[in-house]
Amino acid sequence: MGLNFSAKAHWCSQNRTEYLLILRSYLLLMSCGKIRLLNKPFGELPMALVLCLFADVSGFTTDLVFSRDVLPILSDKCFHCHGPDSKKARKGNLRLDDEGDAKRDRDGYRVLDSVNPAKSKLLARITTGDVDDLMPPPEVGRPLSAEQIETLKKWINQGSKWGRHWAFERVVRPVHSKSGMHPVDEQVNRKLKAKSVTANPRADRRTLIRRLKLDLTGLPPTLEQVERFLADNRPGAWERLVARTLASPSYGERMAWDWLEAARYADSNGYQGDNERSMWPWRDWVVRAFNNNLPFDDFTIQQLAGDLLPDATQDQILATGFNRNHMINGEGGRIAEENRVDYVFDMTETMGTVWLGLTLNCSRCHDHKFDPLTQREYYEFTAFFNQTPVNGGGGDPATPPILKTGSQELMAEIEKAKEEEGHAQTMVLGRQKAIAKGQINWENRRRRELSSLKIEDWKLVKPVAAKSKGQKLTIESSGAVFASGNNPEKDEYELVYLLEKSEVTAFKLEAVRHPKMTEGRLARSDSGNFVLTDIRFRTKGAKDSLEIAGSQATYEQGSHKITQAYDNDPTTGWAVWNGRTIDRDHAAMFRLKNTLKIEGDGELAVSLKFNSSSKHHNMGYFRFYQTSLKDPKLESEEAMLLIALRVPVANRTDAHKNRIKAAFEAADSELLRLRNNEKSTLDRLKQLQAQLAKVMVMKDMAKPRKTYMLDRGLYTKRGEVVFAGVPASLPMLPESEKNNRLGLAKWLVGRDHPLTARVTVNRYWQMLFGIGFVKTAEDFGLQAEYPEHRDLLDWLAVEFMESGWDVKSLIKTIVTSETYRRSSKVLSREQYEMDPENRLLARGPRFRMPSWMIRDQALASSGILNDRQGGASVNSYQPEGVWEETSFGRKRYTQAKGSALHRRSLYTFWRRIIGPTMFFDSAKRQVCEVKPLRTNTPMHALIMMNDVTYVEAARSLAETILNEEDGIDARLILASKRVLARELSEREIAIWKRSLERSSKEFITDPDSAKAYLSHGDSKPNETIESSELAAWTALCLNFLNLDETLNKE
Repeated sequence: MGLNFSAKAHWCSQNRTEYLLILRSYLLLMSCGKIRLLNKPFGELPMALVLCLFADVSGFTTDLVFSRDVLPILSDKCFHCHGPDSKKARKGNLRLDDEGDAKRDRDGYRVLDSVNPAKSKLLARITTGDVDDLMPPPEVGRPLSAEQIETLKKWINQGSKWGRHWAFERVVRPVHSKSGMHPVDEQVNRKLKAKSVTANPRADRRTLIRRLKLDLTGLPPTLEQVERFLADNRPGAWERLVARTLASPSYGERMAWDWLEAARYADSNGYQGDNERSMWPWRDWVVRAFNNNLPFDDFTIQQLAGDLLPDATQDQILATGFNRNHMINGEGGRIAEENRVDYVFDMTETMGTVWLGLTLNCSRCHDHKFDPLTQREYYEFTAFFNQTPVNGGGGDPATPPILKTGSQELMAEIEKAKEEEGHAQTMVLGRQKAIAKGQINWENRRRRELSSLKIEDWKLVKPVAAKSKGQKLTIESSGAVFASGNNPEKDEYELVYLLEKSEVTAFKLEAVRHPKMTEGRLARSDSGNFVLTDIRFRTKGAKDSLEIAGSQATYEQGSHKITQAYDNDPTTGWAVWNGRTIDRDHAAMFRLKNTLKIEGDGELAVSLKFNSSSKHHNMGYFRFYQTSLKDPKLESEEAMLLIALRVPVANRTDAHKNRIKAAFEAADSELLRLRNNEKSTLDRLKQLQAQLAKVMVMKDMAKPRKTYMLDRGLYTKRGEVVFAGVPASLPMLPESEKNNRLGLAKWLVGRDHPLTARVTVNRYWQMLFGIGFVKTAEDFGLQAEYPEHRDLLDWLAVEFMESGWDVKSLIKTIVTSETYRRSSKVLSREQYEMDPENRLLARGPRFRMPSWMIRDQALASSGILNDRQGGASVNSYQPEGVWEETSFGRKRYTQAKGSALHRRSLYTFWRRIIGPTMFFDSAKRQVCEVKPLRTNTPMHALIMMNDVTYVEAARSLAETILNEEDGIDARLILASKRVLARELSEREIAIWKRSLERSSKEFITDPDSAKAYLSHGDSKPNETIESSELAAWTALCLNFLNLDETLNKE
């Protein structure tokens, strides 16, 4: 045959059964002594067979694979005491996770001896009969099975060849024969053949379309979709159905559910306060991302670090809400820093579960006991997420940084409103420009008009005497009083004014800016401000001051109100500092309680006091006015305008210019109309913007925050400072990337990263088949099982990456395989007992649908599903008092109305302290969860048979079939088609008829119970259908919705 001995030995080991048969024949012939072959050219082959037979037993099988056969044993049985955890927990100073330590010389012996395997100490310790020397020690409770001992013995005898945990090895595409067979089927069939297992045939078309639609959209197929698929007899019908399904908007909603559970999405903070939050725009982003088939690498980068992308868009920033979905603790007594550190832990560990499939939290307090992750490396991971400005204080459900955004419909309305407001503003600017050339003529005309009118409500009164306790008061010819000289800390002014014959209703005190005051303001204090603590008016000969009925000021500084200038409290007073400056004159008006009648020239004594604790706050330049008007204005617009118009153009201040321009433009009716329109559009825009949700997003601080190792994870016990980095057991960060979240995200989706693609593919396989290649979707570490279909997992992972991380392409690849399309029926007891979980994939997938999908299926089958996408979460049906009891009465549940009650489960409001009661098998949304919970708890039946949602859906379905069909058989078949996507057998029809007959008799006998049964739900029953008939059909349809076939897809 031309083969050397080693090649023949290899052939023997790979074809043991065949060569034993040949050997048996050869020995038989030799014993007869009739045939001699050894001297023939081909006589060498039988001798090789003989040698193979007597060679080492290990020759019958291929060498053990360390990561598949050995490492799981070491991890489970040995690493507790001899693993990667710190020396404090390690026994015997031995590491069985490290080849160098396990094989090093230990004063004359080696735990593992590759040169002399028989001398390996491990071999002796696992086989000894002495319980004191036996490993693992009996008291640990982790004994080795006989099979595991044989595996370790074989491994040691083969030279204890080392390797890495399979999940940490670079993903390499397995060999594909390119025989034309689907790659998934080739890998699966190869395994089935090796196990001598026969695969199931393909399921029927009705079963397949229902399976596909529920798997990829979470909804059952419509009657039209089923008929279209059944009628398509051309080649490629299934592929076309898959393409149409992946293009459905419902696809993104279905895909989003699992991601929301992984991202711990909820509509409230959690903990005792459980304040409501508005993260739903991020949820809608996820739906859009799946529908738009955003590549998974971009999906990853944008959620972990979209804010760090160059010129990040609003959508990319919104995506980072993924990180901020963590719970927020607002409970009293909690330290803000403790909360903040918890949030960083949560973000880090969520990243670890979702992308790495590793239990990073096990490294928070010490080195990981099984996986090659140190405590230092854990805190190096946290450094990526430790840079946000969040301080951990309070329970604000919109803790900055935030992004204001809303539904696509609202954002479209806002964009339209912005355009309208911008257009209105352009029209105003255009009109302003058009009329500007006429302003000079208008000013001249308006100056003449105002000069001829009596437009001032106030008449200036000149003082005849003025004195101060500490300053020199000078009466100017203009009637103003000027304070100079020493400026005491406090002061009091006494002034005398001569009033003409009149009936005085009010006085006005005007403080005027002057160049001699501080920075040209109103006083010589440090700020140029004054504080008037008291003002009095007294006529000559009168004992009492005039009573003030009311007052008004041009400005009041905070609590320094004008009323405090006459409240008989010397510690309070009126001041006018606006927090920045004093850039105008100020005045105050004092209305008299009783009109003051002046018969001739009458003297008025005015007292001004400045006794504030603020030093030197004495008014420096002021004027005094009187009026006889019943309703005087503090400042007359026309008078102020005339003053401004009289100022030469070159000398006008900005205030003068603005006043003149405003008056000029107010005189133009067209500009006024355009301005009113502009205001309306702006008001509309503001109303829409007020509806925007505040979504918590990511943003790093300008100055990096130090990250410390924390002893046992306690925020108060800081250790060494660490910097952002990744574990040594995984590829290095790209040198071209910064050490921030963006660099981390790109590292996760790098081609050389061994985990991300595998972990992600595994979850999608889990979604479709009910169980992943790796059963522990949350843990790909050393405690995880070795995947039964390792080659298929790796092939799909490579295909996923090299397709550009195309999620729809990955899903399409899986569902177009025969493996996916196989019948799920168990063909024999032997088949089931050999593979009860269908890990070999001889059968198609069949498993209990999650509760959210069961609800959506019921709504869709009955025809009442509200398929509106996006928007704020809604409060669906829920038993009374659930929120109130769990929140001690602080949270009140207000149920939605109308069609909002029938929106998809994805849009149901999720309160963290008590999730929606109908979703009994969903994640709690408090921490990241990636593995579905399946249960047949009695709660399931209780909800399905009694919850308002299902009773109302059953009634709607009953109304539909009663209105669309006449005969009982036709109605039953229609119900089956809508719920199960198939027709009924004659036997099934007979069973359903008996059920209908029983229900009809009961409801006819008790019509009140029929009416009560039909009253459930916000919608009203169809009154054209007799109540007992509708109730009977409703009960039957409810049973349809509760069939095992309904709940398990097939």
